[in-house]
Amino acid sequence: MKKLENKVAVITGGSGAIGATTAKLFLQEGAKVVLVDINEEALNNTKSLLDSENVSIFKANVTNAEEVQGYVNHTVETFGKIDIFFNNAGVEGIVKPITEYPEEEFDKVININIKGVWLGMKYVLPQMNEGGSIINTSSVAGLKGFPSMTAYVTSKHAVIGLSRTVALEAAPRKIRVNTIHPSPVDNRMMRSLEEGYAPGQGEAVKKDFEESIPLKRYATNDDIAKAVLFLASDESQFITGSKLLVDGGMIMD
Repeated sequence: MKKLENKVAVITGGSGAIGATTAKLFLQEGAKVVLVDINEEALNNTKSLLDSENVSIFKANVTNAEEVQGYVNHTVETFGKIDIFFNNAGVEGIVKPITEYPEEEFDKVININIKGVWLGMKYVLPQMNEGGSIINTSSVAGLKGFPSMTAYVTSKHAVIGLSRTVALEAAPRKIRVNTIHPSPVDNRMMRSLEEGYAPGQGEAVKKDFEESIPLKRYATNDDIAKAVLFLASDESQFITGSKLLVDGGMIMD
């Protein structure tokens, strides 16, 4: 039997590399999937690439309560229930020391990466089936500091606190809430950060990051998707309030 047979999943940040890769894996494992993103064109492209009757899309700003309630309602109306919530939407912000970091950029990152996660859980939980699973995307940046990334690092630390609190609140309904902590992943976000650290020298920055990882490479989108699948499936039914590192040994705590 497939690991997610008869399950319904919601994935925010659904048109991004990790979201789309996870959706593909979920579909292979028998799930029905609703992809949520603010970029409608990217959502449509992702839906076309997945090419499945078990995919639905919903354009939403995850920081807007009405739109969050909208994607929750859409999921229930389309597929009848919610079993899995991959609360994955997020932005990296820019690379600047705190004394030069624009306040409006800080507010943007905090709003999406913290409030978006909070609103998602607030509105998904009442509709989630007993025994469901919530996976919130944090980062290795949720476990240590990185220079010139105050907004991102702060937001990813906050995701842990949110998740552990809601894990306690949801436990009576056997709903698990866990965080996933990728190392640098070989996708668009890291290209942005590499360029931010050293404009025009992104490849050198990548090599430096890889040297800090015992397995000497970035994670792939598939690496992250497979870890999310584990937390989404019944194989993790006695795991809640935990931090799953998918980091090649970058953080050993």
